[in-house]
Amino acid sequence: MQIKLNASDRQQIEESIHKKYSQAAKNPAALFKYPTGRNGLQTLGYDAKLVEQLPDEVANGYCGVGNPFSLGTIPKGSIVMDIGCGAGVDTLIAATLVGSTGKSVGIDMVPAMLDQAKSNAKLMQLGNVHFMEMSASRLSFEHTSIDIVISNGVFNLIIDKQQALANVFNCLKPGGYLMMADQLLTEPLPNDTKMIVASWFR
Repeated sequence: MQIKLNASDRQQIEESIHKKYSQAAKNPAALFKYPTGRNGLQTLGYDAKLVEQLPDEVANGYCGVGNPFSLGTIPKGSIVMDIGCGAGVDTLIAATLVGSTGKSVGIDMVPAMLDQAKSNAKLMQLGNVHFMEMSASRLSFEHTSIDIVISNGVFNLIIDKQQALANVFNCLKPGGYLMMADQLLTEPLPNDTKMIVASWFR
């Protein structure tokens, strides 16, 4: 089913996402029903040694829905992009995995989340990580410049999913790959567009 959204619908969705995730930057545990923070990382099977390296302040910001690192390996020296990085927990884990010869870049459209991610990066004192305010629908990375793209609970929120995926594959180097964890709708969409818009970010 193709959803037809007008400019007002799109603005409402984006404003709702900004509001919710600005709150999540302060206290994700208060907003989500599933496990967050260090408990979420452990529940989703993240590498225990990597989780142990995260300061509590960093781990507490985790609010992913899955473990993208369970889908493949990230070799040393890789360039990784994290779409919808939030507080940057996955971005920082990727930076640890790629080592000093690699690079990890996190992008997000919510300034409060990026502020938290940058603060977390300072705590971990990693020199190979960078955060940028950007949407997956409007990526500004060079063609075939990224080895691996990771994403955790973000594509379900993106309005222009086809465009975002096209942008991702344009950025990936030949042989590069996307490691995505996300939520899926298993029931038919409502017929009421207003209802779809109102519940988009939930």
